[in-house]
Order: sequence, then structure tokens, then C-alpha cells
Amino acid sequence: MKYMLLIHVPADDDTSPHVYAEYGAFAEELGAAGKMLAGEELADPKSATLVRLRDGERMVTDGPFAETREHLAGFFLVEAADHDEAVGYAAKIPGARTGTIEVRALAEEH
Repeated sequence: MKYMLLIHVPADDDTSPHVYAEYGAFAEELGAAGKMLAGEELADPKSATLVRLRDGERMVTDGPFAETREHLAGFFLVEAADHDEAVGYAAKIPGARTGTIEVRALAEEH
């Protein structure tokens, strides 16, 4: 099954070069095991644009949706045998030490 591992970090997170190296090593580990399908860091939430359509009218808002203690900083898309294996990968993500990793299975085709 495919799982999205969503990396939520504290709003004041300042990732050090050492931690970036840990992310790189983790991505290499997933790749070597044939488990990594994709993974990327997201730009600062201040660069976000929110789009809504209400009653046929497009509403565009710049910046983060709300003030929060954590923000979505990146993701890994992995292939895992089951939920437990996906949770095991999530626990290895460096961001789990200071933030939260959300583990979500991709929806099965309808």
C-alpha cells in the first residue's frame, strides 16, 4: 500500500544543516529498500496561497490559513506492506523528534 508521511514541524522550526543531512540519509535508506516513491520539502507557509470557490466565486488568500503551532513542512510518499511498517518509517523521520508525522494511506481506487 502507498502511505503519505506528512511532516508537521513547530512554527519556529529552524532546521540545521545536520538535520538536513539526516533527512538525506533517511531518503537514501528508503530508496535503497525500494520503498520511496516521492519526497519533498515545502516552502515556508508564508508563501502559500489558499483558493476557495464559494457560490461560483473564486476567493484567493495569500499566506497561511491560520496561526498554528505547527505547519506542514514536507512529505514522503512510501510503499509499505501495512500500516505498522509505515508507522515505523514515520518514526525514523528527523522531524518526529520535535514535531509530528501524520501517517495516511492513499485512498483505494473506487
